[in-house]
Parts: sequence; structure tokens; C-alpha cells
Amino acid sequence: MFEIIRHKGASVKADVLSGITVALALVPEAVAFAFVAGVEPMVGLYAAFLVGLITATMGGRPGMISGATGAMAVVMVALVAQHGVQYLFAAVVLAGLFQITAGIFRLGKFIRIVPYPVMIGFVNGLAIVIFLAQLGQFKIDDGQGNLIWLSGDSLYLMLALVAITMAIIHFLPKLTSAIPSTLVAILTVTAVTFYMGLDTRTVVDFVRSMSGDPQATLAGTLPSFSIPAVPFTLETLSIILPYSAILAAIGLIESLLTLTVIDEMTNTRGRGNRECVGQGVANVTCGFFGAMGGCAMIGQSMININSGGRGRLSGITAALALLAFILFAAPFIELIPLAALVGVMFMVVLGTFEWASFRIINKVPRQDMFVIVLVTVVTVFTDLAIAVLVGVIVSAVVFAWEHAKHIAITTDKTEEGWKLYRLHGPLFFGSVANFLELFNAADDPEHVVIDFENSRVADHSALEAIDTLAERYLKEGKQLHLRHLSPECRKLLTKAGDLVEVNLIEDPSYKVATDRLA
Repeated sequence: MFEIIRHKGASVKADVLSGITVALALVPEAVAFAFVAGVEPMVGLYAAFLVGLITATMGGRPGMISGATGAMAVVMVALVAQHGVQYLFAAVVLAGLFQITAGIFRLGKFIRIVPYPVMIGFVNGLAIVIFLAQLGQFKIDDGQGNLIWLSGDSLYLMLALVAITMAIIHFLPKLTSAIPSTLVAILTVTAVTFYMGLDTRTVVDFVRSMSGDPQATLAGTLPSFSIPAVPFTLETLSIILPYSAILAAIGLIESLLTLTVIDEMTNTRGRGNRECVGQGVANVTCGFFGAMGGCAMIGQSMININSGGRGRLSGITAALALLAFILFAAPFIELIPLAALVGVMFMVVLGTFEWASFRIINKVPRQDMFVIVLVTVVTVFTDLAIAVLVGVIVSAVVFAWEHAKHIAITTDKTEEGWKLYRLHGPLFFGSVANFLELFNAADDPEHVVIDFENSRVADHSALEAIDTLAERYLKEGKQLHLRHLSPECRKLLTKAGDLVEVNLIEDPSYKVATDRLA
């Protein structure tokens, strides 16, 4: 599905080098998302470290990278603006508890109901979001608080460095795969910029422009434990509960969908329920260590997989390297040109977007193509959780509409000379109207048999429709015989009472409206 550079196996060397590469790309992302949420840069960097380390250690998907994300940051900003950062930390703790609960009750399996067109729309939408986010690096402050586009030599230099970065990432693997091409590209462009004295924006320039502090730096200390300074009252719970529920849902949806994408890329299978628990523990920890929380990051995960990272060591290395940057190497990381990181993310966009979706426009059902486009657009203009929810609902409605047309009957006579209807196709909420239109109680003989052997009674709406049909025949003074209904169906057919005969021979054993999975 995703045509990127693939590596057959994991190794310590590949994981370590890949983790370092990911850590370099995490820095500006974590800082940017911190400002989106309205908190200090270090709150975002701590989240990238804690979430990345814990999920890499105990999560359900080796090789997947987690950290502070924009999808969660846009939810946090309103809470921080109205109540302050301490309420955010409390909300993150509660969100983590929700996620742990979801894992304990094995709710991660429900990610399987997300249709394939929704998955394609998801990755396409995120690719576009990642691309649009990088365009902000082509703007500068005009000195009056307004952002204007780069122009002239500054723009040409930026584009040239981006192009060099992308060229190294693309062509180096054709020569050697001993070192991740992304890491080589970042180090090369940084060295060229530094030794040639090129006037281009660096990571520290980005941090200072975002904070408005000309002395801002990435240097920091270890995160320290503290209980969120909020009143432990029902009022506090009423404030944070809605935010926590949304944060937990968004975090799990993005994480589990990213897990599914990486499963397909690596031809392996992650453990969704374990990932729920891992994400939850990470967010609870963030709340007690002054971090903003987070979830899986598809962009950084793509960088990791593309660079050869397959094992848990890659995520652990990324988190520890990020912490090392904060504690010891901030002056060196601050020298990295933004152009190098933009080039890396542009390559992520190219590897993430499902370009085959253009080729299959005329080859897949129109409704599937509609879902792909719809989820892509909703992801770009709203957020991931809403996009996936909309995609699943539309896919379900389309499925119900199409299968509602598949119900039909054939008529015959029984040995007793009674009229026999053989029902074909699923009987469920979408097909009950068509089902009732197939029979005419007024014109049928005194005894009528409906055989459900080739039909599937799927839900309670179907049972109600059967009951309604039985009542119609009762009003006409006629006897309706139902054959091959499951025991569950027979128990629920209460309206017609004993006047409806149910044949017990060869009844199927399927369940009605069950949530049990095979």
C-alpha cells in the first residue's frame, strides 16, 4: 500500500541511528505543538520524551513513534486559555486513565471496523496536513507581529536547502543503506550551512520566534514529579471531564490507525489493546511530570520505518536522544536549519500519501472513492477523530443501503399444499421495509410458510419486522408458519404469541444482535 523504502529486519545499529534521526525531527514538532496548546516549549518537549519512551517500552507496536501531537494540542488550547496549564495536566491524567480502561476492556479491537477507504483517506489527509504545516516555515516575522512569506535570496536559499535534503534522502539509499539517509541529509545540510555561514533560519530561530523571547533556548532540566495543582472537587471534574474524554478518543484513534498503517508497511501485527494501555500510562505520567501528553505520530513513525527502525530500541533511542539534546546538546541542535527538517517532512509527505488513489478513481466503486475524498477533506479542515467517525458512519450507511437491495423471495408449495416463501438475503434494519413489501396477507391462502434457511436475521429491527408480518396475517385470520429461525429469534417473537408456529427442525445456532467475535 505504501511505497517507501523497506527494510526486512531490525538491528541494533539501525534502531539506534533511526532513533537519533527521529529525535532531530521531534524537536521543532514538539515546540510547535506546545505553542498551539498555549504552553511553554519545554512542556511539549517533556511530552515527546515521556510519551515516546513509555509507549516504546510497553506499547503494542514496536517501531511506532509517539509524542506531542497537533490533533491533541488543538483540543488543549481552550482548556489552557480558560483555566490554566494545571487543569491541562489534570485532564491529561484522566484521559490516560480512560485509555488504560479501554485497553483493559479490550476496546482496541474495534479499530478493525474502520473500512479500507477510510484508512486511505486518513493517510492522505494527514499527508496534506503535514505538508501544510511545513509551509509555515516559509514565513518570517516582519517586525510588527505579522508573518510574511519569504522572498528573494532568502526564499531561494531555503528552497535550495530543502531540495538538497530531499535529494540526499532519495538517492543515498541507492548507494548504501549503512546509515539512514535522513540522518545523513540533516547532518550534511547543517554542516554546509554552518561552515559556509549561510543566512537561513535555524531551530533556535524558530523557538525564539514562537516564544517571542530573543533569549529562548532548548536547554532544560529533567522533568520533575508534581501533582496537578487543582482543587480535587466535582467542579474540577466537570471542567476536565469533557476535554479528557475527547483527548483520550483522539489519542487512541490516531494511535491505533497509525499502528494499522505500520502493520501493513512492515507485514507484521501490533497489539491494539496493549497500545491503549501504553498510551494511557504515558499520558498519566505526563500529567504528573508537567507534560502536555500525546499519542502516536504518523510523520515521525514514517521517518523511523523509512530509516530502518523496527524494534522498541528505535523509539527508546529517540526519546533518550531527545532528552540528551535538552540536557547536554541544545547548542548543537539549535544550529540545525529548518530547511533540513522541512525537507525531511516533505519526504514523509511523499511516502505517506497514497498516490495509487488517483489511479483507482475509475476502478473502485463510486461510494468507496467518495469516502476516500470525504475523509481526506474532513481530516484537513477539522480533525482526525471527526474524519474517521464520519468515514465509518458514511461507509456503514452505504453498506446498509446496498445490502438492503439484496433481499428477495422465491415461492413454492409445501407437502401439505401450503404456500411457501423462501427468503434470500440478510434481514436487518436496512432491508425490513423491502421485506414487508414482499408479502400480501390479503391475497395469500390460509396457511403460509416463510423459510429463513437462506436468510440471516441480523438485529432487533428484523425481529420486529417478522412480528409485524405475523400480526398482519393474524388480522386476516390466517396462519403464518416460520421455519429455520434461531432460538434467539423465537424467544423474542412475543407479539404474535402461540398463534405463530415455529418449526424447530434444523434451526441455525447463530446469535441475534451479538457482539461476540469469533
